[in-house]
Amino acid sequence: MKIKSEKDFWAGLMFVVVGIGFAWGATAYSFGSSARPGPGYFPFGLGIILALIGALILFESLTIEVDGGEKIGPWPLKQGSIILGSVVLFGLLLPRLGMAATLPILIGLSSLASGEFDWKEVLLNAIVLTVGSWAIFIKGLGLTIPLWPTFITA
Repeated sequence: MKIKSEKDFWAGLMFVVVGIGFAWGATAYSFGSSARPGPGYFPFGLGIILALIGALILFESLTIEVDGGEKIGPWPLKQGSIILGSVVLFGLLLPRLGMAATLPILIGLSSLASGEFDWKEVLLNAIVLTVGSWAIFIKGLGLTIPLWPTFITA
């Protein structure tokens, strides 16, 4: 069988592998019931759905002809390294600097990976995402994520 869309083939395969991995990992937790789901209920269902979507994409990549075969280009290692480094730095700084400072740092640094960098858009994104994250995670869900740096709250 010939691969007709290289991008869809590898994306579908990735979804299938990650979905099966999540579903398999969720079997180590209690499922509970539909009325009272346990900690394994949601990741198992999500993994199965992800694997099914991946299987559909994989099937389409083998059956539907596309122009040029949608070849995969070179891997953007520089951009990937910038984004991965930003996320690692976020994880390291969050307990010390709090969400109000760390989230804008993450957004600013990771936006440098784009060729369409604009300070106004980055600043607007940082404000909207920080306020939204505060509203959802701290106010809405009541998670104990520090909002302000430790030297301010101590």
